[in-house]
Amino acid sequence: MLGQNPLKGWQVDRQAIQFVGRDLQRPECIIAQPDGTLWAADARGGVMRIGADGAQTLLAPQQKVTTEVSFEQRYVQSQGTSLPNGLALTAEGDFIICNWGMDRIERLDQRGHLQILHDHLGGHPLGKTNFPLIDTKGRIWFTVTTRVQPWTDSINAGSLDGYIGVIDSKGIRIVAEGFGGTNEIRFDDNEEWLYVVESNARRISRLQVRSDGSLGEREVYGPRELEGFPDGFAFDSYGNLWVTLVMSDKLIAITPEGEVLTLLDDGDAVATARLNKHFSEKSLTPEIMAAARGTLAPWMASITFGGPDLKTVYLGSLQGTRIPSFRSPVAGQALIHWR
Repeated sequence: MLGQNPLKGWQVDRQAIQFVGRDLQRPECIIAQPDGTLWAADARGGVMRIGADGAQTLLAPQQKVTTEVSFEQRYVQSQGTSLPNGLALTAEGDFIICNWGMDRIERLDQRGHLQILHDHLGGHPLGKTNFPLIDTKGRIWFTVTTRVQPWTDSINAGSLDGYIGVIDSKGIRIVAEGFGGTNEIRFDDNEEWLYVVESNARRISRLQVRSDGSLGEREVYGPRELEGFPDGFAFDSYGNLWVTLVMSDKLIAITPEGEVLTLLDDGDAVATARLNKHFSEKSLTPEIMAAARGTLAPWMASITFGGPDLKTVYLGSLQGTRIPSFRSPVAGQALIHWR
């Protein structure tokens, strides 16, 4: 790397943060297209299109009208109700969706038609499907956070039942397992390494990618334990790895040298301290988790670089109704489908 790291000494200016969208439901994952169009996961069972002009269109199969669900139902039990989580866009313009509430992987086309791709593997339910990723060979990589129900029990138990799977011409299979709360996954520029968020273990791991789709030995990338629960992440063009800490609602970056920089802290200090105390004591409850949240993107989840120059940052969230955005001093990593 040449030159000074653009993130050294830089923090997000809260006064410069703008918001996109309105009345969104659980915009956990965001896809940004070069023309300014955003696609956000939506708890009404599909994806919300937000045009560059701000116009919104929900792309989803027809759903039964339901009454508002409780925090316990939506965020703890998270079972039997459609909750699109991670998204990936295919070359054909369809969406691959990891549906957290239905424990399955889906394909949604531009007409709102939904196809269930997989809900079982080896005769067993998939578990809490979290995030899909498509590589340059057209393979769909996906993560499952846990098979524990409710999923929140896996945190106190220290469960290492998260796994990474692949869907290709050979079918669906597990390629790596034994993770502590598998969440988002990303490739480096050359698809030589697969980076993995282990939310419950509070760390980022990476594995070498072999040509046959198998993965090498796992190693920790950056600190062995971060100060909170990592959720979403993305590389910038300098090589910094931007990471959101959900519930603590903090945005950090891990530099190529392994240093951790705080870019934005929107958390409640008292609630975060309580969260961390009970995490270390393995006594977390949904009530303690619910109390820890910020105001900009409550339960900050994903991070996406967009705009023509890839310097506009969008933050997804689990409890927000709009999407915060701000300008970055460095461009994000170019994604496969926009090259």
